[in-house]
Amino acid sequence: MQKEQTEKITTVYQERYTQFEEDNTFKNIVKDHTITTEKKVPKLGLMIVGLGGNNGSTLTAGLLANRLGTKWVSKRGEQTPNYYGSFTQSATTHVGYKHNAKTNQIEDVTMPIKDILPMVNPNDIVINGWDISGLNLYESCKRAQVLEPSLIEALKEELSAITPQPAAFNGEYIAANQADRADNILSGTNRDKVDQIREDIRFMKNRTEKVVLLWSANTEAFLLPEIQSIEELHQKIDNDADLPASVLYCVAAIEEKILYLNGSPQNTFHPGVVAYAKEQKAFIAGNDFKSGQTRFKTIMSDFIIGSGLRLSSVVSYNHLGNNDGKNLQEEKCFQSKKISKAGVIDDAIKSNPFLYPKGNDVIDHEVVIKYVPFVGDSKRAMDEYSSLIFMNGINTISSYNVCEDSLLAVPLMIDMCILGELFTRMEIDGEALGPVLSFLSFFFKAPITSRDDYIINSFCRQREMLLNFLKAAAGINPDDATLMSYKF
Repeated sequence: MQKEQTEKITTVYQERYTQFEEDNTFKNIVKDHTITTEKKVPKLGLMIVGLGGNNGSTLTAGLLANRLGTKWVSKRGEQTPNYYGSFTQSATTHVGYKHNAKTNQIEDVTMPIKDILPMVNPNDIVINGWDISGLNLYESCKRAQVLEPSLIEALKEELSAITPQPAAFNGEYIAANQADRADNILSGTNRDKVDQIREDIRFMKNRTEKVVLLWSANTEAFLLPEIQSIEELHQKIDNDADLPASVLYCVAAIEEKILYLNGSPQNTFHPGVVAYAKEQKAFIAGNDFKSGQTRFKTIMSDFIIGSGLRLSSVVSYNHLGNNDGKNLQEEKCFQSKKISKAGVIDDAIKSNPFLYPKGNDVIDHEVVIKYVPFVGDSKRAMDEYSSLIFMNGINTISSYNVCEDSLLAVPLMIDMCILGELFTRMEIDGEALGPVLSFLSFFFKAPITSRDDYIINSFCRQREMLLNFLKAAAGINPDDATLMSYKF
């Protein structure tokens, strides 16, 4: 049920689920929830850490091309901009049925996801951010070698006008081979850097109505031991302790009460950081963009285990030549990436205790990443999935994928900013969704959780959860998919 109001959309949704007890008895639960969504779509500012990197420069050029309707010529002829690969802009969802009187047939009704609730138009997003390299975005796009040169030249004036702000930098947490890019660095203590980042955010706030901060910079090494409390976090900042740059950006975002999205796998969201976000009523989500090879892995594990086969070995290899691959050459950075990639099939395994009983629920899972400069941003990804089948036979499925890495990642960056902003305008039973926006877990390899939240990391369930929530907030009943009314 939906009640349209001048400033808000209010719906009452009846949640239904089954709760099991220890003895496997169960009861069906029905709960009513009131979901409210502010209708006003703000002018959104997106601030990217790593603005001059492959992802940041490609995103900026892509938004400009779509906004301006820029056309360009490639060897395949004249090209026009689009948002292919974006969940919000290019995907649809089933929302119901209708009867076609002419054919006397039942037809599906689908709706673009961007039309379910009031969302930001990506063409209207204002871009700025930070980078350890001081090149303007025109030079950064040429360096990245992702987009066609003719498109970059067509956008030269607009891209040349955007120069990243000086960035916080701690070389101890990224590969030493990044030092030659680091010519645009903030100086001072930890607190000085946090304050300068906050000042940059406030400058963007003055140009827009709401700001999202997105980390798309280098993968950092893990910070261990983790920061356990707000007091410890403040102590480390005030005493100028050795902290990775991502923590400083996250603290600045929290203190400015804006959404912070972590697109890399490092453990930025320490318990003390999550607690601070909750105290300040800020929003966070992450970790690590789930775009190509890893997203495919979650689909494949869902498919194989969901078919009743015992997935027993997954070996993933990829090589790439962009700066991300260069940074991952160093073991401390690669380990962060390996951890996020390795955990994406855990929920699929846990879903079937028959195939994976306790004590026999570990499979062979290997992840290899190699840096090959010649291939640039065009990643080569190879995966092998081996499963036990009937009478202990073996079935092996192999895949080989070639893609421009940044052209897969950028649409996800757009989606998580648009949906993240939307979720900051929503409440369930009078409570905000934060601090962890777990409905964004669909877009991350290793989605984080707070202690009182429940996260799933399975492609099909994540997608269903996200879509059903959007439908419920719009007053559209999620399908139960039985089709009983149309079968009998």
